[in-house]
Amino acid sequence: MNTESFGNSIPVAEASPVERATFIRKTYGHLAGAILAFIALEVVFFQLDLPRMMMQTLGTGSFSWLIVLGGFMLVSWVAQKWAMSNASSAMQYAGLGLYVVAEAVIFMPLLYIARVYSSPDVIPMAGIITALLFGGLTFTAFTTKSDFSFLGAILKVGSFVALGIIVASCIFGFNLGLLFSGGMVLFSAGVILYTTGGILHRYNTSQHVAASLSLFASVALMFWYVLRILMSLSSRR
Repeated sequence: MNTESFGNSIPVAEASPVERATFIRKTYGHLAGAILAFIALEVVFFQLDLPRMMMQTLGTGSFSWLIVLGGFMLVSWVAQKWAMSNASSAMQYAGLGLYVVAEAVIFMPLLYIARVYSSPDVIPMAGIITALLFGGLTFTAFTTKSDFSFLGAILKVGSFVALGIIVASCIFGFNLGLLFSGGMVLFSAGVILYTTGGILHRYNTSQHVAASLSLFASVALMFWYVLRILMSLSSRR
């Protein structure tokens, strides 16, 4: 797609029914592709034994994990910036690809712990639960036809609060626990509703890649904390 075609794009809500349907199909198609790419990367990483090496390198040092978290946030910002670009489709795909790789890297330690020290069923179970929750939230967002814009301010404040708690846990070494994980699952559900409801209102017809990245980010967040909950419950048996 060239620059001129990006310039002629319009908000999805103002597009024709055919253009809206095409945008939605492309968005969820790219979301499915991002999820499959994430799974493929994790399989390759585990075959190369990268998660174990990453755990050994970082150890239990709080500041090591803070550096990883900071690096992930920086890469995520760059990836989202690229994905929202109207310059070219190549830049958008580079942003989506970069974000998928970043998520796959930061997930390695959690998946390693789940695989080695927890029940072998927790990872697929977390995937199924996340898929069911995402499907239900998506159905709700589309059937109610609301953009859930009222959640924007709540989610922004919630994200800063959650980040502050996570950073504090890294510095002072306290366990976030089930309550925090449960709250983050609810938070990610709100993000999914907000993103899904706003797909037609906050993107133009050339930004299906950016829309899919936003959805992938919210799905990954939900999967992370669903998996943490299952791991915690599994360890208590």
